[in-house]
Amino acid sequence: MLQTAMRYSHTLLKEVIQAGDTVVDATMGNGNDTAFLAQLVGLNGSVYAFDVQEQALQNTEKKLVESGVREQVRLVHQGHETIATIIPKETTLRAAIFNLGYLPKSDKQIITKPDTTKQALGALLARLESKGRIVLVVYYGHTGGEAELAMVQNYCQQLPQEEYSVLTYQFINQKNNPPILFCIEKK
Repeated sequence: MLQTAMRYSHTLLKEVIQAGDTVVDATMGNGNDTAFLAQLVGLNGSVYAFDVQEQALQNTEKKLVESGVREQVRLVHQGHETIATIIPKETTLRAAIFNLGYLPKSDKQIITKPDTTKQALGALLARLESKGRIVLVVYYGHTGGEAELAMVQNYCQQLPQEEYSVLTYQFINQKNNPPILFCIEKK
């Protein structure tokens, strides 16, 4: 059976993340990806998790405590455009994930935006290790979503193939704008 974009994002990350790595959840949301990453990096690794909404931090904190992985996570109550200032320049990253759109079961007016996502991607690529991956799951069925999808697609297409491989994964026969996954791997 084919995996959903969310499940496939975890498969792609699990293939490269090892205990002790440093990784980023650029959009912590309800904490599912943050907890998943924290389990993969273990106690000696670290996860930087970003979100602008207080509700996201509370939901994520609760999930991390329940999962027993709170210790290795740094929750950052700021947008992912601040990655360059929060994560030290000398820190190398094994992986990062974005779920672009809005926080499920919350204010649908608060959405990720093309300009801040582009800033975050630049900061992550500058710190990404060889064989590291950045996964973006783009939910675009809301106002502003199409513009962000276009930016991500264009950004990924412009990456030099000598340095990066980029994969897209999507279901093309489903209704209601199924999410599209992008995976950038540094060579």
